[in-house]
Amino acid sequence: MAHWNKLLNDETILKKSILFDGQVAGNIMSFGRSAERDIGYWLGRQYWGKGIASKALAEFLMHEKTRPLYAHVAKHNSASIRVLEKCGFSISGEESDEFILSLSADK
Repeated sequence: MAHWNKLLNDETILKKSILFDGQVAGNIMSFGRSAERDIGYWLGRQYWGKGIASKALAEFLMHEKTRPLYAHVAKHNSASIRVLEKCGFSISGEESDEFILSLSADK
């Protein structure tokens, strides 16, 4: 709870709940990380594979106007990579266990 209280009280973090059929299905947020602005999201397993993450990210990007915007995704998480790519992100780098995707200024 201490971690969530810190996130919820940080005005530099843009955060939203992801709702599906009146239920909280997950969350999505953008935050500063070093010299870049990153995006992260989480969706409950029962909501996977229904297009919810793609729709939530597309809607979120209408509120988060910072570009470029980055996402760090585990290399094995092909579903999350696919969600990001559907919304205009592309792989721009990699580290040992993750891809770095970015959304450029023209998107």
